[in-house]
Amino acid sequence: MKKITLTFLLLLFIEHISEAQFHTLNIPQISNHVYEKQRLAVTDISIDYSSPSTNNRDVWNTPGIIPQNGNPIAWRAGANMNTTISFSTDVMINGQALKKGKYGFHIIPNGEDFTLLFAHNNNQWGSYYLDLEKDITLRVNVKSEACSFSEKLDYEFLNWQENAVTIALEWGEKRIPFEVSVDLNKTVVESFRSELRGINTYHWQAWNDAASWCLNHNTNLEEALAWANRSINGGYNGFAANRNTTNLITKIRLQKALDRTSEMNATIDEAIQINMDVNQVNYLSIMLLQLGAIDQAHELLSREIENNPEAWFLKLNQAIAYYYSGNKKKSLKALEQVYRVTPENFKARLDQIKSEIESDTYKIPSI
Repeated sequence: MKKITLTFLLLLFIEHISEAQFHTLNIPQISNHVYEKQRLAVTDISIDYSSPSTNNRDVWNTPGIIPQNGNPIAWRAGANMNTTISFSTDVMINGQALKKGKYGFHIIPNGEDFTLLFAHNNNQWGSYYLDLEKDITLRVNVKSEACSFSEKLDYEFLNWQENAVTIALEWGEKRIPFEVSVDLNKTVVESFRSELRGINTYHWQAWNDAASWCLNHNTNLEEALAWANRSINGGYNGFAANRNTTNLITKIRLQKALDRTSEMNATIDEAIQINMDVNQVNYLSIMLLQLGAIDQAHELLSREIENNPEAWFLKLNQAIAYYYSGNKKKSLKALEQVYRVTPENFKARLDQIKSEIESDTYKIPSI
C-alpha cells in the first residue's frame, strides 16, 4: 500500500514539474523568429517563420537537415512552427489562383525541383502532422536557383512590378522562388470601394485620387466619374464638398475618356472660372491645348497673363495656342517676346520649339 501511494505521489510531482515548464517567458531561440510584411499594390503579404543558420553545414545535401522527396515528411521551410504566409486579397501563385487567407507553407525538395505546399491547416509544429491529402489548398512546382551565400534562412521580395513580386526562400547558396501576382484593377477598385465608406468619405482628395487612379489605368471609368463628382459636390446634403481645379481637371479627363464632349466642354467652362494659382493655370492650359479646347485655353491664358505678367511659361503656352489656332506667324512673334524673359536654362528648348513650329512638327508633350 505504501509503495502504491509513493508511486502515485511521484507521478503527481512529475506532472506538476511538467506543467511548470510551460510559461510565457521570452527565452532566446537558436532559430530567431522573423515576421515580415510587404504590400503589393493594395495586397498585404505577411511571412512568419523561424530562421535557422547553416552553422558551416551543407544544409541542402547533408542527410537529416532537410527531408528529401517528402520522406518521411515535408519540410517546414524554416524552423520550429510551420512557416506561414498570409495574403489580404486573392492572389495568383505562379499563375495559379489562391484565395486570400493565411496558409502554412511547406516544401517537398527533389534535387533542384521543389513542390511548394500552401496548407489551410496553418498551425502546426513543423510538418510532422501535415496531411498531404486533406490539408493542402495549392501545390506549385518550381526550380531552384543559385544565389549569393545566406547564413540565415530568409525570405526575399524580388523583381517588383506593379502587379507582381517574386518571393524567394534563400538559404546557403540556394534560392527557391515563386511569383505572387494580383488582379491589379479588381483588387484596387474593391479596396477603394471599401475605404471610401470609412473616414476617407469626408476627404475630397480621397475621392479624387481614387478617380485619378482608375483614369490612369483605364478601368472602372463610369464609377470613377461618379467619384470625381463626389469629390466636387460632397456627400449627403453637400457635406465635405470642395470644388477646385484639381478635381475639375480629373472630371474633364474622365469625360474625355468616356467621349462625353458636350459635358466635358461644360466642365471646362466651369474650371477656367475657378480661382487658381499660376502652376494650376499652367497645368490646366496645357491640358486644354492637348484636348483641342483652344478657345477656352485662350480665354484662360489672356486673363491669367494679365494677372501674372512675370509668368513666362504662360506666355509660352499662349504662343503655342496661337500655333494650334492656325496662326503660325503670330505664334512665332509671341515666341520671340517669350525668349527675352525665358530663363537661360530653358532657352535651348525654346529654340527647339520654335524650329518645330516653323517646320509644322511641334506636338505638345503629354502631362
